[in-house]
Amino acid sequence: MAEFQGIELPDPVVDTSGAHELAREVVVVPNQKTDLVPNIGVIGGTQSVLVVDTGLGPENAENVLEFARDFAKGRRLFLTTTHFHPEHAFGAQAFAGEATYLANRAQAEDLEAKGAGYLAMFSTMAATVATRLEGTTLYTPNLVYDDSFDLDLGGRTVHLEAVGRAHTKGDQVITVPDADVLFTGDLAETGQFAIFPWFPPHDTDVSGLGWIEVMSRLLAARPRTVVPGHGEIGGTQVLEDVLAYLREVRDETWIRRDSAMTQDTITAEVRAVLTERHPEWAGHEWIDTAVACLCMEHAAHTEPQA
Repeated sequence: MAEFQGIELPDPVVDTSGAHELAREVVVVPNQKTDLVPNIGVIGGTQSVLVVDTGLGPENAENVLEFARDFAKGRRLFLTTTHFHPEHAFGAQAFAGEATYLANRAQAEDLEAKGAGYLAMFSTMAATVATRLEGTTLYTPNLVYDDSFDLDLGGRTVHLEAVGRAHTKGDQVITVPDADVLFTGDLAETGQFAIFPWFPPHDTDVSGLGWIEVMSRLLAARPRTVVPGHGEIGGTQVLEDVLAYLREVRDETWIRRDSAMTQDTITAEVRAVLTERHPEWAGHEWIDTAVACLCMEHAAHTEPQA
């Protein structure tokens, strides 16, 4: 995972001043196109408030907690995270004693198995990131569910769902049915190539094929508002664009894999094709990891069945 060390990044600070309502008491704190800052949700009911994602490290999370506390005005607080990656979950400790932290079981297992490794990797990524992660401890969810969970906030039920292996083993989406708002975490981004955290041998749980299936299911529900993990908030077009790209990178990779090219050649050719098609997108490095993942999945997909 050392290929990301030493890069220059702006301070990944969560700025709550840009928070705005998407629907009645459904608020987003946008990432404002800042690397390693997620779109954060705050969802209110008559009795309780749910926060979706924490930002990177305890100081960012304390700012989010302060915002949520002011928003809640005495209502009970809950926290959930879309997946275990540092900018989404490595601030949960700030909520200890003030909020009930709930998450799906696969995400909790990811955090336990890989959290320390990701904390070490991100701490060597850039000085700004290391500073934000100072004092971080990995905080275990208080409440863990298996497949889905309906959280009653009082007059509003929020649906939490573990979608299965895709961007990670433990991705979770959060739906506010009465407002028709979907929080996807890093299953969807806008303005960049899909993030494939393919870091063998440390982490190989990302699945391009699983991701395609998940996005197809999410798109079938046709949510009115989609809040991606990073980037601009939109409608179903957000999901359509990600699904189209995932199919595109799969097809471009597999066509070349079928011709017995070397993986290095496949990677170079696919990178060239996709950067030419999407010149405005950021995150070119994620094309290479997507190709590596899909080469592995191609081999598994084409193995003769016993």
